[in-house]
Parts: sequence; structure tokens; C-alpha cells
Amino acid sequence: MNSTAAPLKVQVPVNTMLADLDESLKSLLKRDLERHGFDGVEIVFDAPDKEWAASLSSPAVNLFLYDIREAKDLRPIEWQEQVREGRTIDLRPPLRIDASYAVTAWTRDVQDEHRLLSQTMAIFYAFPTLPQDILAASLANGSQRFPLKTATAQERHEDASDFWTAVGGQYKASFNYVVTLSCEAGVSLERGPEVKTATTRLFDRDSRNATLIETHRSGGTVVDADGAGVRDVWVRLLETGQISVTDGDGRFRFDRLHDGKYTVQARGADGRETKAALEIPGQGTEIVLGAAAPAKSR
Repeated sequence: MNSTAAPLKVQVPVNTMLADLDESLKSLLKRDLERHGFDGVEIVFDAPDKEWAASLSSPAVNLFLYDIREAKDLRPIEWQEQVREGRTIDLRPPLRIDASYAVTAWTRDVQDEHRLLSQTMAIFYAFPTLPQDILAASLANGSQRFPLKTATAQERHEDASDFWTAVGGQYKASFNYVVTLSCEAGVSLERGPEVKTATTRLFDRDSRNATLIETHRSGGTVVDADGAGVRDVWVRLLETGQISVTDGDGRFRFDRLHDGKYTVQARGADGRETKAALEIPGQGTEIVLGAAAPAKSR
């Protein structure tokens, strides 16, 4: 019997991570600026062009999202395994992205502007990982597989003067702020049933009478009293003397077995031995360490 897997399932989730990131940063700045006496400061995300600047009526911190690109150094490669109602689901790893903001402060007086910009930089720098209590909606409650790492005042991908020319604004002191977050793909793969027995058939084509040699691969699992797999347990097939060692999930197997009934014996770390029946071909067996009676074949 061969293990099978269902086709890839694509369910694109509703994704508001960038808007929720804006709200999270706004909450963080509002909270900590007020703690340091900067009351009434607006947190805005508009392009800081000349028209927008002319409309300002109160102090403001502008977080302009100007660049989004993959964080290649953090690219995950391993699919995540989940068990849902007895089914094993593999989830494709998310796309890790760097969201880059140009941060500027806006006041009537240049000294006040520099104070506000300095305080904003200090607040962001204080949190190399965004705190959970300010995360909004889709970013909250463990929705992101990885912590939201940040980088403050790092090098930009382009020259600052080119940036201001592109947005149509007047050159102004600013710093770069980057948050790394995850975009879920919505792709999953459902595994088929685990292989219990594998059969190999060999034909001797050189013989006048066709000869069929059929052997099987089979095994099972070793579990503790709570049903959890136990690793590094030696399991012996009494009839053949074959020995197998369980893996991290408690699984073991034997190769090249002929049809028939066998007895497997597992020895626990405490020295106690437990036996179970294994029938070939069949569905494998389960050995419960320390069980009073041999486990039944599955």
C-alpha cells in the first residue's frame, strides 16, 4: 500500500496586515509620545508631498510606507505540520517581508520638529520586536508565526534626495523604519494515510518457470501510557532476530518479511519488556511500554 497526498489546496485568506501594521504603529506612538509630554500629535500615513504639508494644522509624525520587499535572509523553507480532526495538514511557509517607512516630524518650529523626531526615533528603537499589546486585528493573538522584528534608522534602498523628488515633497530630515512581518500563502497539503505495510515482488525472468519472491516491510509505533511516541527504543522481532530503533515519533519498521505471524518485543529505559503481535501482511502494530498485556495488532 502506498501513502498518498491530496492536491495542494489554495485558500487565499483575507489579509489586512499592512493596514493593521499602520494601526499598530499608530497605537505605539500615540501611547508613548503622550507619556513623554507630546500631546495632540497626529500620526498619519499620507505621502508627505507639498500639498499635504500645506494642509497641516497640528504637529504630526508621518509614517510613509514607501517600500515592500521579501526579507530573503529570513526566508523559511520548512512546511508547518498541523493535525486537524485526525488528518495531517502541511502548511506552506509564509512570505517574510520588510515593510519600510520614511518617518518625518512636522511642526511650526524647527526645534520642536527635531524634538518630536528624536522622541519618535527613541520610541521605535526601544522595541526591537513590536509588543503584543499594541498589535491590531490580523497581527494580534499569535496570528503571525514569527515575532514582528524592527530596524530603526538603517540604510535606505535609495538616496534620500531621490526619495523626496519621487514623492513630490521638499527635502526634510527623516529616518528609515522597517518592520518584518509574514504574509500567509493560504496553501496547504493534506497527507494521505501513513504506510503500514509495503510489499515488494520480484520475478525471476531467467528461470523457465516464473518465480515470485514476495517480501514485506512493516512495523508500528512504541508509545507510553499517555499515547505519546517514545524515541530511541530498541524493538526486536523475535522470530528473525531483526532489531529496529524508534524514531522521534516512536515509529519502527522491519524489512524483507514473509507472510506470517510475528512477535515484536520492546525494551524500555527502565528495563521492562513489552511484547505485541505483528501480522504480515497487515496494518502494523502498537506497543504500549509497561502495558500489562500485549497490545493488539492494528
